[in-house]
Amino acid sequence: MKNYKIINGVILSFRDDALVTEKKTLYIREGKISFSPFTDSEQYETVDAGHMLVMPGLINMHTHAYMTMMRNYADDVPFQEWLFNRVMPVEDNLPVEAAYWTSMLGFLEMITTGTTCFVDMHMYHRQSALAAKEAGIRAYIGRGLVGEDLFGDGYSRYKQALEEMEEFRSDTMDFILSPHAIYTCSEKLLGQTAEAAREKGMLKQIHLSESVTEVEDCLKNHGKTPVAYLYDMGFLDEKTILAHCVQMRENDMELIRESGASVVTNVASNAKLGNGIAPLCQMKDLGINVCIGTDGAASNNTLNMFREMGLLSLMHKAYARDCLAIPSDYIVKAAVLHASRALKNPAIGNIEEGSAADLVFVDLNAPSLFPNNNIVSSLCYSANGSEVDSVMINGTFVMRKHELLTIDRERVYYEIGKIVNNHL
Repeated sequence: MKNYKIINGVILSFRDDALVTEKKTLYIREGKISFSPFTDSEQYETVDAGHMLVMPGLINMHTHAYMTMMRNYADDVPFQEWLFNRVMPVEDNLPVEAAYWTSMLGFLEMITTGTTCFVDMHMYHRQSALAAKEAGIRAYIGRGLVGEDLFGDGYSRYKQALEEMEEFRSDTMDFILSPHAIYTCSEKLLGQTAEAAREKGMLKQIHLSESVTEVEDCLKNHGKTPVAYLYDMGFLDEKTILAHCVQMRENDMELIRESGASVVTNVASNAKLGNGIAPLCQMKDLGINVCIGTDGAASNNTLNMFREMGLLSLMHKAYARDCLAIPSDYIVKAAVLHASRALKNPAIGNIEEGSAADLVFVDLNAPSLFPNNNIVSSLCYSANGSEVDSVMINGTFVMRKHELLTIDRERVYYEIGKIVNNHL
């Protein structure tokens, strides 16, 4: 592994939750960040980051990377139609090996727009992990779990999840138990998953309170909201990641805060599917740890975190009729620092001594960012992802000067073309 000395860049980091930008030299040793100069005996390459912002890599906290082949395929239809009649039939007919290429396309988009780490929920054994390993992107991967009994009809997927963890777990890849939703998993399976997560020390994630229908059905079937349903069974805790949480009722947010669970808001997907806008202002005021995700390309329709960040702030300002609601510094923190907290990984999400060198080099001379009147605001309100010049993950460049170093773009496009022609 090469060592690097990064000079002349503007460094964005967090100190006591406050964003700080300063000119500073970084030293990358064995994939870790240091502020101590190299000794005469150390070999290194100097990287001139002049007119660059060097920032922690963005963390996409909820996605389904394999869905890229369905980009703009199931648009402008109701959520139930989108999920059950459009998306699921394609998923059922997609060959397992095709998900390697559809996932790789997702990683191509993520890397080129500044994402260095993602949290995935997938359906195709080994494919997400295999593609992530070869792309060199940091990953938290979960096989979607469904059924009545984790050790009965749900066991094949659970077994695959454990097999993937055994084969692929590394310093850049970890695994997360991922029951799909309360309407595809029984109470028994959810309880079993929570117990398995505790025994194995694993995180867990689930889609929750995404639509009005989900909430109303839960009230009808269980006499309580989805949040209360999970809370009462002991599913919610500080190692739980809740995707969406759009339709909050009664004291749902207080229960989430009390449990210590993190929320991932997916503003573009929720808006496009007509599910609403999560009450982010209230979550922020309550101190809930809120992160940002894109969801899959079938619903977003991008995996571009910069786009998500801008939409998130602007939509909540409009919804609250308050220009001070959800400021840019909160958005940037949610995209990196809050994510590292949800993942229980302090080695990512910041630029500090000993942290993993997951870095994004943003061109401050890009027309969309110039002049640099307020760098933090520009990341939220001006950046579109095209300004990303280079990306380093765990001390290794995966993109440099806009050139992808771990992914063959033309091969990915060729393979995706075949998949679309044969399966859409």
